[in-house]
Amino acid sequence: MPEQLAKDEIVLEGIAASHGVAHGTAMLYLQKELDVPSYDLKPEAIDAEIERFDQAIIRTREEITGVRNKVAASLGEGEARIFDAHLMVLEDSALLDEVNSELRTTNKNVESCYNKIAQRYISFFSSMEDEYLKERVTDIQDVSRRLLQNMIGLKKSNLGDLAAQSIIVSEDITPSDTADMDRTKLLGFITDAGGQTSHSVIMARSLRIPAVVGLHDATKKIQSGDRILVDGYDGIVVINPSEERLLNYGKLASQRRKLDEIYNSVISEPSETKDGTAIALMSNIEGAQEMDQALAMHSNGVGLFRTEGIFLRHHGYPPEAVQYDEYAAVAQGAGDQPVIIRTLDIGGDKTLGDGNEQEDNSFMGFRAIRFCLENQDIFNTQLRAILRASALGNIKIMYPMISGLSELKRANQMLEMVKSELRAENIAFDESIEVGAMVEIPSAAAIIDLLAEEADFFSIGTNDLIQYLMAVDRLNDRVAHLYEPAHPAVLRTLKTIIDEANRLGKAVSVCGEIAGDPLYASLLVGMGASSLSLTSSMLPEVKYLIRNTTMADAQALVEEVLQINDPAAVVRRLEDFRIEMIGRM
Repeated sequence: MPEQLAKDEIVLEGIAASHGVAHGTAMLYLQKELDVPSYDLKPEAIDAEIERFDQAIIRTREEITGVRNKVAASLGEGEARIFDAHLMVLEDSALLDEVNSELRTTNKNVESCYNKIAQRYISFFSSMEDEYLKERVTDIQDVSRRLLQNMIGLKKSNLGDLAAQSIIVSEDITPSDTADMDRTKLLGFITDAGGQTSHSVIMARSLRIPAVVGLHDATKKIQSGDRILVDGYDGIVVINPSEERLLNYGKLASQRRKLDEIYNSVISEPSETKDGTAIALMSNIEGAQEMDQALAMHSNGVGLFRTEGIFLRHHGYPPEAVQYDEYAAVAQGAGDQPVIIRTLDIGGDKTLGDGNEQEDNSFMGFRAIRFCLENQDIFNTQLRAILRASALGNIKIMYPMISGLSELKRANQMLEMVKSELRAENIAFDESIEVGAMVEIPSAAAIIDLLAEEADFFSIGTNDLIQYLMAVDRLNDRVAHLYEPAHPAVLRTLKTIIDEANRLGKAVSVCGEIAGDPLYASLLVGMGASSLSLTSSMLPEVKYLIRNTTMADAQALVEEVLQINDPAAVVRRLEDFRIEMIGRM
């Protein structure tokens, strides 16, 4: 009998979300859209329908609490807090009030009313530019699906019964799905959607299983039973990997495990170059629940506290007390280390739950500081909460999307007004609190000297800066390949910003994705950045590389790279430099 021909390899490229390498059998997991019934109710049946809704909420609360307890027992409280956010979504008073109002106004069944309101919330957050906020949509979808299944009477499908050596392939994976997985059989997962900060990815990192996300069409190219290789380091998935590739990856996986051990061995050492120049490595966070990991990684404080997460968890504009509690918890957790709180960076000219259309180009529209300056009550509430929390730690305030001096002056004027209010009320705050501006718009990069009149420090948001410089919407698949951090225009702009800030005696940090990319860390240090702010999980590797780099070597790298006009050649040189640094171990 002739031998069966080996299938050709197919290589898919996505986003490396959780480190590791896995080789196993694909299990396709597709969640079908719920068929939500819609029918008219008699007026006398409304009260009974509301009671049915209340009972479904109780059942759903019990289910989520059960999942939370399961995760807390196996992974710890940090990961379990994801489901605290789910409980807040479930019991959000604004959403529930809208459902009740919709029910009484339309006399439609409660499933139909709830689905309509939930989809409105999902559309709102899906329209936002901020990657973190867009990914929180998965949490809302998770909760709404669970509640709708309870109301409709469907049993939730789960991943509890896995075959051995399974790799999940799905359009997306919710935190509930991740919690249901049989971890003794699960090797890893890949998804069409998602990004590096989704809750399912956070849990994958805690489980120490590899994950690749953002593959777009993996579910159309992979079938259950296919043998696949998942590279959670480089964001690659290989269908039908050859024996040669498997052999090479086996060696690579062993090498990378050894490297991770080496990186982790220096985590408690000072963050400085080999010749003694201190470089603060700080954490990007979105809430107090992430402070445990930041502290475990010995970060030098919080370089970017994305406050949008608080607003998302409360589906609107939370009161001062709620915001204060969150900021205070982070400040106290950080001790003497700095905590840089970015004021609200929300997009769109609408409030939660309304039906307005999304702006044609919301990246350049009514968002961030523009939104705050036009919604002074919302901005003042946040500033009051931040200032009050500043009495408990080393808090700094940072404004996003500053495009000119007038915006920065107006923001500072409002800050001074809030300070005056607190003084009049005898409420303590840090009178010398520092104020910074994010440099993420080319116009701001061109006027650092002017902004320095009103700012104590600068933080470069490379994600937006690159897309504005290159005129590339990084979320648009058709042009995303043009989003290139190694482009000469990007590198020259970064160098100009850092040089000018240093000339003016202003501290300058980098808080975009490239700050946590080991490929760029030494380059940014050589350019003169005083600190990098990154995802805590990337801190060990970046610290190791910096500790093995001299400032002279990093500066020489900058001079060399700035003479290269081909982005691909720049990347090759940076990779060579990184390998040289690793070779010093």
